[in-house]
Amino acid sequence: MQPPLASWMTPVDRDVLELLRNGDERELVLTPGVIAVNSDWERQTVREHLLQLSDERVVEYYDEARALYQLTDRGRRYLRGDLAVEALEADD
Repeated sequence: MQPPLASWMTPVDRDVLELLRNGDERELVLTPGVIAVNSDWERQTVREHLLQLSDERVVEYYDEARALYQLTDRGRRYLRGDLAVEALEADD
C-alpha cells in the first residue's frame, strides 16, 4: 500500500520515489534522465520535482557532480509508512 501524498506532492513525486525505492529490490541511485526514460514524465519535470523532494529532505544527492539522486532515511521511512504524511506537512 502506498502512503498518502503530502499536500505539496503530485503523482510525479510518488513515481520518482517509487523508482528510487525499486520495490523489494536494492534501492537505485538515478539521474533525472534515467528516471524520465523509465516513467511517463519528461526529464525537466523530473528534475524540478527532484529539487522539491530534495528541499523536503526525502531525496538527496548521491553524487552532485553527476546529478545522481538517492532516497534519504526520511524518504525511506515515508515510503514504508513509518513517517506520517503530517510530518512532511509540518516540516519546513
